[in-house]
Amino acid sequence: MAPFLKVAVIGAGVSGLATARALKSEGFEQVVVFEKSDNLGGTWVYDPKIESDPLSLDPNREIVHGSLYLSLCTNLPRQLMGFSDYPFVTRKYGDSTTFPSHEEVLEFLNEFAVEFGLAEMIRFETEFVRVDRVDSRNDQWVVESRANDLSSNEIFDAVVVCNGHHTQPKLADVPGLEIWPGKQVHSHNYRVPEPFRDLVDGNGEVMFEDGASVYADIIFHCTGFKYDFPFLKTDGIVTVDDNRVGPLYKHIFPPKLAPGLSFVGLPYFAAPVLAIYDLQAKWIACVLSGKTSLPSEEEMLADTREYYRNMVEKGVPKHHTHSLGHEFDYADWLSSRMGLQGVDERTRSIQKSYYKFLVKNRGWRNREWEFSVGVQEEEEVN
Repeated sequence: MAPFLKVAVIGAGVSGLATARALKSEGFEQVVVFEKSDNLGGTWVYDPKIESDPLSLDPNREIVHGSLYLSLCTNLPRQLMGFSDYPFVTRKYGDSTTFPSHEEVLEFLNEFAVEFGLAEMIRFETEFVRVDRVDSRNDQWVVESRANDLSSNEIFDAVVVCNGHHTQPKLADVPGLEIWPGKQVHSHNYRVPEPFRDLVDGNGEVMFEDGASVYADIIFHCTGFKYDFPFLKTDGIVTVDDNRVGPLYKHIFPPKLAPGLSFVGLPYFAAPVLAIYDLQAKWIACVLSGKTSLPSEEEMLADTREYYRNMVEKGVPKHHTHSLGHEFDYADWLSSRMGLQGVDERTRSIQKSYYKFLVKNRGWRNREWEFSVGVQEEEEVN
């Protein structure tokens, strides 16, 4: 069955590459990866260009996909940066730095693509304009794309959305921002420090809840990003509400449209994150090939609603829906769907040690992780 299915993958970043490899390994011969840039790697491709609107509010602006700044390195040790069966090692790069640079991560992804012959599956400089069902009674999907100012429509049996979530800035709702006289910039539009060097005599007052205040030239909004799928048309079946993409069974399948539509790469603060995206992709490939099956639509929807109810009971805000925490339950569950071994003990140990290090030595607490798992770490840390 698998060789006859035609599958579209939206995006050639980490999630898209993992999905392309999983589908190819499962025997799918008609896989097209749509990538609007001329490089693979998604968010790990450095682009010095920034948007004309520093807060990215202007709907007519030219959108820049990447948010990578020049000096960025990973905030996870390299031991946690690999795929489930393709570790991030130093054998080629000769760099034993615990937290690799973005250049090294991109090189790793290019090596991964070469190793599994993924480049020939990618249509570079091809923008995905619209993804829609052929009709409400048909399980097939039409993908409208544009390349060299020419548009085309193609029919696919399944679509996997892997377009990332570090492009559309999210802004805090702070009174007075709209009239503040100084400059405002979202971190999405930060690349290098030079434009901000040697600034003096702040011209705008910023007041805090405790009564303190400062005068500043610039407000930097480091407030994260929003999930955004402007190309995806589902007649309201899949929505983004307060940064919850849903309803999605296990953060992947919309029950009413499964398995023809799926998502890879939505979870964050997940352990270990690249391996989770890889496992998501492998599960999708196994479902599409018929090797494993999904529950009924009703069962998937009930499971998803229960997940949302548990969030409410634990006091987890809706916008933390896809924040999975530093526990390994999700990765282990995905592995079990395919009869694979869960997260190995070495990876578990590194992850837990790293989190304890952050808490003990940097006075750092990640409330999103704690919210998502509904626990406090004080006793374990102490």
